Amino acid sequence: MADLPDWVPPGTDTQRANVARVYDYWLGGSHNFLADQDLARAITAVEPNVRIFAQANRAFLGRAVRHVAAAGIRQFLDIGSGIPTAGNVHEVAQQSAPGSRVMYADIDPVAIAHSKAILAGNPDAAIVHADLREPEKILADGDVQRLIDFSQPVALLLMVVLHFLTDAEDPWRVVATLRDSLAPGSYLILGHGTDDGSPAKVRPASEMYNRSVATQVKLRSHAEILRFFDGFELADPGLVYVPLWRPDSPADVPEDPARFWCQAGVGRKPR
Repeated sequence: MADLPDWVPPGTDTQRANVARVYDYWLGGSHNFLADQDLARAITAVEPNVRIFAQANRAFLGRAVRHVAAAGIRQFLDIGSGIPTAGNVHEVAQQSAPGSRVMYADIDPVAIAHSKAILAGNPDAAIVHADLREPEKILADGDVQRLIDFSQPVALLLMVVLHFLTDAEDPWRVVATLRDSLAPGSYLILGHGTDDGSPAKVRPASEMYNRSVATQVKLRSHAEILRFFDGFELADPGLVYVPLWRPDSPADVPEDPARFWCQAGVGRKPR
């Protein structure tokens, strides 16, 4: 551990690729190690555009956060937040609406350790160790309740995290439990991996990924992802590939959006 950065928690296995660190590498972050870089490059060899896809996901996140902030949301609960990089939720939300409160939750100790360092001195943002598979524990967590007032509208963010839950773990129940805790007027911001558009490339890449990490990825169809929005009213343009969700410019829309691995949408819980 002597040669590792001081933000790395004791006992961290840097010899095996990690979900959050591989994604951090694709986003251009510096909180990743050789095992993460090797896997990221191997997947890139199968799907050369994967870094562009990761950046498109982050761009969608920014647009969605600005959208709900403009609608009056001042509380954000981001579960499966990963390692903070440029354009993370607290940066976008607090720039759009100063005083916004952001609670991150993640299961990865490296993501938590670095998040705490990044958020030090920010009284309106924090992170807790939590497992998405146990939504009741997240909702009951004292730190979460100190920052998030569930009697008022909240933006719940589940970005590229639900595809790490198997069907047997019933991610639809997880989302329904979280939804039922939200006040009317709350929002769901969700992105999920799919192979609907280009299975010939996505499936080999996902299989390579699953062979190399402890946390497996389960890609789902458009219909399966749409079920997560039960109880929400989808904002236009609905559940679409990430570049198609309210792009900042027509030039930002690629010729073949279906090449992107992620479908995303924003839903509002009716009042």
